[in-house]
Amino acid sequence: MRELIAKFKVNPLFWFVLGIGVFTGYFREVLMIFSIVLIHELGHALAAHFFKWRITKIELLPFGGVAEVEDVGNRPFHEELIVILAGPLQHIWMMLLSYFLVQFPFWTSTDHHLFIWHNAMILLFNLIPVLPLDGGRLVQLWYTYRFPYVQALTISRWTSSFVLLAMVFISLIWFPYHLNLWVIITFLFLTNYLEYKQRHYRFMRFLMARRTMQATEKSVVAVKDTLPLKEAMKRLKRGRYQLYKVFQVQTGTAHVIEEKELLELHFTNNKPHASLSQLIQQLKR
Repeated sequence: MRELIAKFKVNPLFWFVLGIGVFTGYFREVLMIFSIVLIHELGHALAAHFFKWRITKIELLPFGGVAEVEDVGNRPFHEELIVILAGPLQHIWMMLLSYFLVQFPFWTSTDHHLFIWHNAMILLFNLIPVLPLDGGRLVQLWYTYRFPYVQALTISRWTSSFVLLAMVFISLIWFPYHLNLWVIITFLFLTNYLEYKQRHYRFMRFLMARRTMQATEKSVVAVKDTLPLKEAMKRLKRGRYQLYKVFQVQTGTAHVIEEKELLELHFTNNKPHASLSQLIQQLKR
């Protein structure tokens, strides 16, 4: 627990939102929100720690937080699902606890209703399918289960951007002067832009981790021998060991190559644009 707490950082936007609350005389609410967000992120962190994930940073945000881990896209699906859900699930027991505490004099009816309201709002907001919110991470996880890794990340970015634009449209109509909301939306836009900028770096980390990955489930993907090595790498699926059935156009025959062979060529041959037919000849020598 001491190691996890040492990794906590508070985003400046969080202090900005809390400062507005203190300045306007809502210190009790500010303390309440801080506690809710802290417990939410501890849920993520404890689940990640249980699975022995390497946690680099746990950052508190105005609407929740982000637990950054050494994610290379090859964690078991069930582990990531549990880590993502571990945050939102904290709100359930917190709200149930409030219903229990309301019968005591130190926890008034006003405290109870405020606590339930903030819990519900933070929970629902975090489930919006926008990265890096928990809803966005759940959608991205589902995409990586269904599609090749690179394609899944692309689709999840488009989904996140579309929902974020819808949020802007709704905010302009119903909440045009809600300063806190616009600060949060701005932060989400910046995060999604950074997600896009880091797409190549994230893909390379994914490929590097595949060299030592031990997956029991295998899958076969059919490709033509004219396909470049770089594009073949983009067909890799998370959680599955890939076998490439390469159809040779000129001879009409097929050749099966394991992903580990192509990965070694990708990192040692330094010819990412070479066609698979050229690489097959190289492997046969």
